[in-house]
Amino acid sequence: MNAIRTLGATAASLVLAAGIYAGLRPTEAPAGEPDGYATRTVYACDHRKQVIVEGFAPAQKLSPAKAQQTADLLMDLMRFCNEEVIAHIATNERITLSVNGSPYVEYVPGGPLPVQLVIGKSEVTERDKAIWKAELDKLVAEGDRLFHSDEIGTNGIACAMCHPNASNTHPETYPKFQLEMKQVALLRDMINWCIQNPLEGPKLADDDPRMRALEAYIHSSRVGVPLEIGKH
Repeated sequence: MNAIRTLGATAASLVLAAGIYAGLRPTEAPAGEPDGYATRTVYACDHRKQVIVEGFAPAQKLSPAKAQQTADLLMDLMRFCNEEVIAHIATNERITLSVNGSPYVEYVPGGPLPVQLVIGKSEVTERDKAIWKAELDKLVAEGDRLFHSDEIGTNGIACAMCHPNASNTHPETYPKFQLEMKQVALLRDMINWCIQNPLEGPKLADDDPRMRALEAYIHSSRVGVPLEIGKH
């Protein structure tokens, strides 16, 4: 009986130990990298660039120095516009990159691109620029149409009747304090004020395609003009 009890206690200890080990097991490092450390992953705004930081648990807050290093690395990776990039910062500060699923290679931020990156499409092409310009021109053209139309109001007035060719809109001065609103206004706030008041139309949501088009058109009218935020 004592032997059975001893065997049971031993088994329970092994199960408990296994459970503790499983609970504390660090997050696995990316393929091709040393294992054995917890990692914290931080993403860039495009969600196509990420930095895996060794030595921090998934929900753990980075130290100020490590957070700044991670942010700097993410900004550096944004040079690779069209790529899926995973960077890995080891506890010994060694930085490696994987691009579009390729094997990890050592990387120095801001330095020459590793050979593996040069092989891929890492530079913006003339075709890319043409596509992006066409999309922008389409948005500006729609904003031009809306600006000269009375469809966003209810009384027949159009924006262009007071601001021919977007004159006297001064988008380069926003954000700034507007007396009419008694607060600091963004350009879209002023657009909505004009829609709701002179045009007597309904307010547009910030993500309304019409608001995006109007902002694009107004900004396009001041290309090359220096920013003077807050100017009256």
